[in-house]
Amino acid sequence: MEDIKIKEIFENIYEVDLGDELKRIATKSIVKGKKVYDERIIKIGEDEYRIWNPNKSKLAAAIIKGLKVMPIKRDSKILYLGASAGTTPSHVADIADKGIVYAVEYAPRIMRELLDACAERENLIPILGDANKPQEYANIVEKVDVIYEDVAQPNQAEILIKNAKWFLKKGGYGMIAIKARSIDVTKDPKEVFKEQKEILEAGGFKIVDEVDIEPFEKDHIMFVGIWKG
Repeated sequence: MEDIKIKEIFENIYEVDLGDELKRIATKSIVKGKKVYDERIIKIGEDEYRIWNPNKSKLAAAIIKGLKVMPIKRDSKILYLGASAGTTPSHVADIADKGIVYAVEYAPRIMRELLDACAERENLIPILGDANKPQEYANIVEKVDVIYEDVAQPNQAEILIKNAKWFLKKGGYGMIAIKARSIDVTKDPKEVFKEQKEILEAGGFKIVDEVDIEPFEKDHIMFVGIWKG
């Protein structure tokens, strides 16, 4: 155990050095003794750290690839669009241990897994809903500090803007994992990224960070923007 070195790089996000020169990050688990997926758990004293797999989480990939602006804090209120089975939302809930994460997922068959991830995390709220129709969950979600979106649809950028108009505080942040192939398979991904950035900026975001997340995900980029409203 003496070989393990751990360093906080963002609020509640840690760089873990196991002595093998592989870059790893982790979150401190708010539910001890329980895994959400097949993540490795490192115990240090009374604390458990969940190794955050960048091959299963675009947000983890972006952090490992050098994300500079990380707006998700301990007390953040977050709207998470495209929650899937809850892999990344569970880590986001670890980070925002004094906040709340509204996790929206469209597919009922995946909802069961998301419910399992939410079961013991009081700050992780599962919502079965369509990110294209924010009005459907407007009675549940309050104003938030951050919207994180991982929805592989052609209108990804528009979905973020639409939800920001409903829920994002002015000066809050949008984070979006853009998948070029979901938007246009015929275009160069760099051209798609440029177009999506322009849509986000025209819609009310000032882009303050962008990270290409290859080799973890092919033809993906993470944009971080401040909402001007």
